[in-house]
Amino acid sequence: MSRTDSAFTDLLAQACHSAVHLEMRDSYGIGEEAAEFERWRSGWRPEPNPETWWNDFHTWVRDAKARRVALRRARIVSEPVSDYIRYEHACTYQNVAAGESVRWLPRRKASDIALPGNDFWLFDGRVIMWNHFTGEGGSAGPELDERPEVAKLCASAFDAVWERATPHEDYRIR
Repeated sequence: MSRTDSAFTDLLAQACHSAVHLEMRDSYGIGEEAAEFERWRSGWRPEPNPETWWNDFHTWVRDAKARRVALRRARIVSEPVSDYIRYEHACTYQNVAAGESVRWLPRRKASDIALPGNDFWLFDGRVIMWNHFTGEGGSAGPELDERPEVAKLCASAFDAVWERATPHEDYRIR
């Protein structure tokens, strides 16, 4: 387990009522996911059977959901979408099956929302785990932040995006 996984799992395990995740990049290149994305670009598709794709992340989400932690993920995307976003959209049924609610917001509809400079997880409205990335989309490591005013910014940004965004089951790729 990486340091990032450990920080995330600890925060999710300690969450009492909510964990929200805002993603704002059109492409990511994170470890194992990068290899799977390349397979997907070559025509491979995950099987619907959870036994073939379920991993630790899905278990962590399922366990948090069982504790009544509300898990929401919002993605701000450019349209027409990148190949990576097509891949993400095609695999999001896995997040939903684990217990996340997911919504999508076209970037042009986010222009007047005050957004933080980085993707983040916000746990219980008070602890932020910033997700920093390299220019190529690889992980540049997490950073924890408990400043109340910054948590308030993140919560406000997430709520504004969530309110405008389209639920996963209704969002159509363009």
